[in-house]
Amino acid sequence: MNDRKVAIGCSSGFWGDSAQAAAQLVHSGKIDYLVSDYLAEITMSLLARARAKNPELGYPPDFVETLAPLLPAIAERGIRVVSNAGGINPRACRQALALAAEAAGVTLRVAVVEGDDLMPLVEEIAALAPTEMFTRAAFPRHLQSCNAYLGARAIATALDAGADIVLTGRCVDSAVTLGILMHEFGWRDTDYDLLAAGSLAGHVIECGPQCTGGLFTDWAEVPGWEDMGYPIVECAADGSFTVTKPAGTGGLVTTATVAEQIVYEIGDPAAYVLPDVVCDFTEVRLTQAGPDRVHVRGARGRAPTPTYKVSATYADGWRVIATMMVAGRDAGAKARRMGQALVERTRRLNLAAGRADYRETSVEVIGAEDTYGAAGRHADSAREVVLKIGLRHDDKSALDLFGREMTQAGVAMAQGTTGLFGGRPSPSPVVRLFSFLLDKNTVPVRVEMGGTVLPVVVAPGTPFEQQASAIPNSAAIAPNLSPTVEVPLIALAWGRSGDKGNDANIGIIARRAEFLPVLRSELSAERVGAFFRHYLPSTVRRWELPGFHALNFLLGGVLGGGGIASLRYDPQGKSYAQMLMDLPIRVPAAWLAPDGPLAAYAASIRAKNIKQEQSGASQP
Repeated sequence: MNDRKVAIGCSSGFWGDSAQAAAQLVHSGKIDYLVSDYLAEITMSLLARARAKNPELGYPPDFVETLAPLLPAIAERGIRVVSNAGGINPRACRQALALAAEAAGVTLRVAVVEGDDLMPLVEEIAALAPTEMFTRAAFPRHLQSCNAYLGARAIATALDAGADIVLTGRCVDSAVTLGILMHEFGWRDTDYDLLAAGSLAGHVIECGPQCTGGLFTDWAEVPGWEDMGYPIVECAADGSFTVTKPAGTGGLVTTATVAEQIVYEIGDPAAYVLPDVVCDFTEVRLTQAGPDRVHVRGARGRAPTPTYKVSATYADGWRVIATMMVAGRDAGAKARRMGQALVERTRRLNLAAGRADYRETSVEVIGAEDTYGAAGRHADSAREVVLKIGLRHDDKSALDLFGREMTQAGVAMAQGTTGLFGGRPSPSPVVRLFSFLLDKNTVPVRVEMGGTVLPVVVAPGTPFEQQASAIPNSAAIAPNLSPTVEVPLIALAWGRSGDKGNDANIGIIARRAEFLPVLRSELSAERVGAFFRHYLPSTVRRWELPGFHALNFLLGGVLGGGGIASLRYDPQGKSYAQMLMDLPIRVPAAWLAPDGPLAAYAASIRAKNIKQEQSGASQP
């Protein structure tokens, strides 16, 4: 039996993550590989613009700047590096890295994975007339970027050939980890359970410290925010792995922190579709294996699909977003009236100048709980708020006019208005995402290293078939709740949310196994949809992950167009799970007894009430 473990650390979850994370992991002495993720849809568009201005650009320069001082230690310790920091110009990134290596006096073999950039094939793709995979919209005429989400096989091929560093363009975030494990353990393209397990390991660490206590619901329990530990997965040949972090760093690795990351942005947990495998995470088991150590097992997989997901971006007019603080009595009401007045005033002026109406407007009063809709509390009477106005228009000059006229609020409207955050707002181009599916045979994947092109054979896949969940997500037998009391959802569960295009994903994990039947009964898809009805969800779907007592929800069309085009203050739904934590849930009254599972929660409420009474505070 192969008892060898491969340790992989992730130093970046996005372009702009901490520049200190790579050094922390390299100097920990605990990793065999260093991986990092730099790309998102908006990043691809920005990199495309950069390369258009300078053919030597098109990759995140932070990657080279961060890695350069670490190259001697990386070479000395034999750490291999895999990253998608190649962006849309992996060869330029390699050249910059080669110069840094030469300056450091080290020699490293750097391979690039190419084929994801489909801009040279746009005319051929347009002739196929693919439609948007969510909205069925027609293919855009003028694209800024067009990239296929590649899988892990090419990364494994590059490592098999002896690469010390592998640079990819766009690939699924988890592929940088899976490719390593395919290489190290010789996993085949048909080892679906193993590929799903390796993908899960990559998914857990792909967002950096989000699995080591970052964004955790119980944030007060997480120590050391000032020196957060970045994640390490110790992976075995059977697909199981242990999540941990460098000793002496901040953060927290528990079954709850890892569970929150597993449900993050996965949609259907029984059909998480990746280029190499369709994953089923419903029966994943988590075990606390020691302080800051969580053992993960139980992922399953089936054959991948014959298509790649492709993300294209295109220009779609202009937008402007402006914010200002408003203070004093009834600040919420004042700010809301100001926002509406500024929109109407500038609409009238633009129409008078012969311009069209705004394509979209958004007025949100942050602090008055506008993002909560009908569930907001004391909205208009808030005494300190931030007014946000977002506008979209095809004519940049219409938004320039708004930027000039918005300053009128400081003298012509309400007292308590302070200066604009960042000064007068300037319009910026709207970059819209267009996602579609493309046959894998259309995408020419290849690896190049040292002037040699290595062939990459990608598994063809089979047509996707939706399978029924093993555990029904509705029609469950309601537990006996009589007599009952109401507690907020946070007393029973942890939660994490994010975006899937224009949809919001909300994962809810029961704190104890016995809470799941109550959550299953009380937290229906209909009730979650009603909580967010002000965002007009087109659909609400619910799935169950019984392996670690979780539910996952997907709310369709609630993000105002998605992260790179939305005018919302929270365009990626990052706050949705925490907003839902206040939802009242009926539980047996006996659970709050001194020997009940919610005894600690009941004690905390009593202590809070006593403290308020002693300070003279009144209950709301």
